[in-house]
Amino acid sequence: MVLFAAVTFASHFLFPSVRWFFRKRAERVIAKVNQRLQRPIEPFKLARRYDMIQRLIYDPEVTQAIVEHAHKEKIPENVAFEQARRYAREIVPGFSATAYFSVGIRLARWLSKSLYRIKLGTFDRKRLEKIDPDAAVVFVINHRSNMDYVLVTYLAATAGTLSYAVGEWARVWPLSPIIRAMGAYFIRRRSRGNLYRKVLARYVQMATRGGVSQAVFPEGGLSLNGLLAPPRMGLLNYIVDDFDPEAREVIFVPVAVNYDRVLEDTILIAADKSGTRKFKPRLTGILWRVARHVGLRLTGRFRGFGVASVSFGEPLELSKFRVDDADDMTEKLAHELMQRIANVTPVVGMPLVARHILQAEPVQLSDLEASVAASIFVLKERKLPCPRRAASEVVDDALSRMRARELVIESEGAIAVTEKGKDILTFYANSIAHHFDAGAANSDEISAVAE
Repeated sequence: MVLFAAVTFASHFLFPSVRWFFRKRAERVIAKVNQRLQRPIEPFKLARRYDMIQRLIYDPEVTQAIVEHAHKEKIPENVAFEQARRYAREIVPGFSATAYFSVGIRLARWLSKSLYRIKLGTFDRKRLEKIDPDAAVVFVINHRSNMDYVLVTYLAATAGTLSYAVGEWARVWPLSPIIRAMGAYFIRRRSRGNLYRKVLARYVQMATRGGVSQAVFPEGGLSLNGLLAPPRMGLLNYIVDDFDPEAREVIFVPVAVNYDRVLEDTILIAADKSGTRKFKPRLTGILWRVARHVGLRLTGRFRGFGVASVSFGEPLELSKFRVDDADDMTEKLAHELMQRIANVTPVVGMPLVARHILQAEPVQLSDLEASVAASIFVLKERKLPCPRRAASEVVDDALSRMRARELVIESEGAIAVTEKGKDILTFYANSIAHHFDAGAANSDEISAVAE
């Protein structure tokens, strides 16, 4: 009887009081944060996760998809309904403003600055500040590394909160609850079931109608060879299909990232050689790398991974995007966005030096510096984001990193690529190849630079 009374007291008095305390605290945090954000946190994002799941599974289009799925699979409708509920629970995030701003942003800032020298490439602040505050903004980003999430979150911290589309790699404990609290939603990239796609589509459409700022990677995954890949249409198609300019404008902001060092470069290159996107690094290998990194930091020998550069392209308003009646709007939109990403992809030191070494190896140091200087001059003339340092400094920094990883060797003053270095230097050179290949840069298939 005492235990029953204690449970009753807790459920009727204690738990509601605790929830009220944390809810009030969260409301104060949100009110304070909204004062310094260009785009305040949307009410849609602040809705309780349980309520959003209920709203999603009882959506008329999802309900119709449940009925059709039950009929097609010859299963009871209540079984199909439970399947849709599982999909909704898997997709819908549980955003926490406290987790995002107290933990997430600070961690993103520390991690970005501790690993890289952050450089802004193309960035029209006035143009971005003029974006309609009532519009749904979708940042469209090329996918070079898993650091992309961290880097863009940090740089967009003053603009507002971002909701990422995250792949299945992150659906592991304890990573999944943290990512969900940051407002990200999970997607199954290999799922082809109509019911799942409908649940996902309706969530993306509801979030867009609710004005949620989203970040998507149209390539559908990390670049395995360094090249920009042809876009996938899935998420963009959901947004286009439900677009109503009278309800809310949708504005796409192209974002291009590039690095002197991609943390996963060897893993991605190995996956590209194997011909499959299934790459799962061994836990022992990850732990060894982390331990080695900590050791370098403790002994003061860690000098960073070089530059990480981010550029923001010309925003695209969906209501003003026009295509011929015979063309597929989503396909044209995807290629236009990828072209805008290509146009502002930052040229950083490692890829630039790698390109010139591969073109003329073995190459004398003086010739290498001269060719890099000529490229920087051309890039500046074309107003493309490129290194601001002298060519000699860019070459010296890149070569020191290559020597440390045994990617190049020097003999009689000439620099040549090692067997180990060929694939790695090609991976980095590919990231900027389209800037130097006019034909590929104007091609519908961005990845044509592979040729």
